[in-house]
Amino acid sequence: MAELPKIVPLFPLPNLVLFPGMMVPLHIFEPRYREMVADSARSDGIIGMILLKGEWEDDYYGFPDIFEIGCAGKIRDLVRLDDGRYNLVLEGLAEFRVLREIREKPYRQAEITSCAVASDALECDFEMMESLREVLFSYLGDPAKEAWRTIVEQRGLRGAALVNFLCFHLDVNPIEKQTMLEALSSRVDCLLDVLTFKIEERKLGPSGPRGGFDKMQ
Repeated sequence: MAELPKIVPLFPLPNLVLFPGMMVPLHIFEPRYREMVADSARSDGIIGMILLKGEWEDDYYGFPDIFEIGCAGKIRDLVRLDDGRYNLVLEGLAEFRVLREIREKPYRQAEITSCAVASDALECDFEMMESLREVLFSYLGDPAKEAWRTIVEQRGLRGAALVNFLCFHLDVNPIEKQTMLEALSSRVDCLLDVLTFKIEERKLGPSGPRGGFDKMQ
């Protein structure tokens, strides 16, 4: 399980929830976050991804509200462009809880405590795997069958790797992903609850959701 520093830079976004083990490409262009990346790259390379909440648009360049739980990531494949922007890949490491914010730099920082979920807490027995498969097939139809063959039967994802993959890649809204992140060791049950709710929601709606895998790799 990854050891996290006590203080991490925060990169709040309105539409991205990172999960452990997942890779996300990021393009960094705002001056304050260019400074954040440069500082992080010179130290431990850790950045805390966290979701903005509420009416964040009104105070985006200040300190809009954020959720309490995020996921720390490690910088990989960092490329500095000629104009000072950065392209990088961030690899999710572990969940954390914000204790307090520190406002000493242009970018946001926080004192955190790790709430990392042990891999064995997300293990799925045969019955749970069958439940996941059935609810995915029911929600997504034929595309889920091909996805299941790819990620489970061919790539062999199981347990935490599979659960975090599904939570990250499923095309559900950021608040639902945040709910699954915050579920911590109950993430499997939360994933099933979210998908079951989406299925019921579709039954009630006129056209149903257009869900799928939004970043299938």
